[in-house]
Amino acid sequence: MLALARGEEVSAVWMVAAALGSYAIGYRFYSRFIAKKVLKVDKNRATPAERLNNGVDFHPTDRRVLVGHHFAAIAGAGPLVGPVLAAQMGYLPGTIWIVAGVILAGAVQDMVTLFFSMRRDGKSLGQMAREEIGPVGGAAALVAVLAIMIILLAVLALVVVEALAESPWGTFSIGMTIPIALFMGFYLRVLRPGRVTEVSLIGIALLLLALVAGRWVAESSWADTFTLSPGTLVIWILVYSVIASVLPVWMLLAPRDYLSTFMKVGTIGLLAIGVLVTLPTLKMEGITDFASVGDGPVFAGSLFPFVFITIACGALSGFHALISSGTTPKMVQKETQIRMIGYGSMLMESFVAIMAMVAACIIDPGLYFSMNAPAGVIGDNVQAASEAVANFGYTISPEELAAAAKAVEESSLLSRTGGAPTLAIGVSEIFSQVFGGAGMKAFWYHFAIMFEALFILTALDAGTRVGRFMLQDMLGNVIKPFRRVSWLPGIWICSAAIVAVWGYFLWVGVHEPLGGINQLFPLFGIANQLLAAVALAVCTTLLIKSGRLKWAWVTGIPLAWDTVVTLTASWQKVFSGDPAVGFFQQRADYQAAIERGEVLAPAKSMDDMHTVVTNSTVTGTLAALFAVLVILVLADCTRVCIKAIRNPAGTTLHEAPYEQSKLVAPAGLIATKEEKEELAAVGTGSPEGSEKRGESG
Repeated sequence: MLALARGEEVSAVWMVAAALGSYAIGYRFYSRFIAKKVLKVDKNRATPAERLNNGVDFHPTDRRVLVGHHFAAIAGAGPLVGPVLAAQMGYLPGTIWIVAGVILAGAVQDMVTLFFSMRRDGKSLGQMAREEIGPVGGAAALVAVLAIMIILLAVLALVVVEALAESPWGTFSIGMTIPIALFMGFYLRVLRPGRVTEVSLIGIALLLLALVAGRWVAESSWADTFTLSPGTLVIWILVYSVIASVLPVWMLLAPRDYLSTFMKVGTIGLLAIGVLVTLPTLKMEGITDFASVGDGPVFAGSLFPFVFITIACGALSGFHALISSGTTPKMVQKETQIRMIGYGSMLMESFVAIMAMVAACIIDPGLYFSMNAPAGVIGDNVQAASEAVANFGYTISPEELAAAAKAVEESSLLSRTGGAPTLAIGVSEIFSQVFGGAGMKAFWYHFAIMFEALFILTALDAGTRVGRFMLQDMLGNVIKPFRRVSWLPGIWICSAAIVAVWGYFLWVGVHEPLGGINQLFPLFGIANQLLAAVALAVCTTLLIKSGRLKWAWVTGIPLAWDTVVTLTASWQKVFSGDPAVGFFQQRADYQAAIERGEVLAPAKSMDDMHTVVTNSTVTGTLAALFAVLVILVLADCTRVCIKAIRNPAGTTLHEAPYEQSKLVAPAGLIATKEEKEELAAVGTGSPEGSEKRGESG
């Protein structure tokens, strides 16, 4: 505030320090309070992974591997792209929401959802809603959750395709993570069970080799082999997603996510160190004029509610609740580990969002708006872009725009929308000052593009598996064999069905610029936050039903905030008279233009005009439908909560019965003195793995 009042330049280091300090306080005190006082985690209670261990979906997994899997699964496009887009409002609103939102809302949702799912044999969010709320709210939750899940998966896949298309370096390096992960899985399962440190060192070495080899391949005669078109990439991603969702979790999914975490955390950690070394200043204003006016060229809408919708995964994300009630609860060794896995992983993702915000705000604002404004706004050449940016109140010359593109070996940086290229520019700016100088900018730029694809792909394979769980839960209400999560026909049928649905939207979106998932992309942020409202509503209901009424504010306050934000955004997207915001107003304007025989951007033909009308109708209708479904869930949750408060004795919970745990495992990354003594008592003096009481490893 002093810097803003005095008009001083603000160093990016302050953002990094403020975030890390806040995370440390939140984790040390608030997460401990929730675990011990609110949830009352019990280390002596057997988890579903121990009780139902079948080596396919239920499998007790070392907490270090599992925190890597969980982080990789939740960390998708949101924390990288959302903050970059929200930077149009200035660095201050987004940064405050990322830090405060994760501590009080996002990490709380992830941790509490994980706990309640674990107490219910790892059931999905929709199924928990159906069992604990009732048929009306439960049915609404099941439909809303599955529909939103399909949209989120298709959007994630589209970002991966756009990042890897025609990129032999990225395709080779990411492809190599699959055999490396398979090797790591068999190493831990067969060759050297429990030796996590060993396999981690081997995996890191192989991953670094794959990254270096990727550049060699890109410059060799093999480049054409790994240069894939968007359509070919779609096919490979669909095949991979089906296989990854069917194979046992220990074989591919968990080790690949764990491996990816090293690259994710390592890159973001190096970026933070780079900020400390280079001490860049934030060139974007604290709060821009677009925050109050709401007519920004990157996205339309006022600061409230759209900053909180645009920045989803870095502060609060409904997608995380699906992972916390999907793969992760079926692999946790001890209840005491949910603090590190649920709360801790979300803090790590929030820091990714902070670094994305920093990367976007240290570059010249003129370059930022030239990259993120659509071609219809800034034109298709550097001269027109320079003039358009000047109208926004910023200055950048045509020569500077051309030089910026040349420095990273791109033909143009104009209208490189979506956030990923902007983040890559910021990363290259910082890394090149620390490693290699200006001559390495192109290397670090393309490295960042590949890094983002890897970041997102790990959320895609875990998300597909979670989608399979959700569909199995739904079908299990009608067809009994589907209730068995690891029933082989059910696994294949549901995996294929989930991939077929989101794969269809992806395929059409890749081949038709205005069709497929491109049609549903505008719903991504609102749908994700509506999903968070469902998760927080279910968690609040379960807190009250389980006799924790005095602690219901822990999830109730974030629920109230998220509900106000998302329903306000939904109302504006449906009923706003501004065609840049309201779907139905956009439909009306384009329909009127069709009747006049006019073609409006981004349409290029009359066929495109009709497509825009259809898209606006569909997205507006779905936005209204999702809002209505969430309101039904909230209303039914309120009914159940009031009933539970009035008659606690008549409340029925669907918890799995208590069973004594035989596993011994540390709660955190580093075993305490007491935990080391427990491990020694059951036959191992090292916290490398977990042991059963009275048995050798």
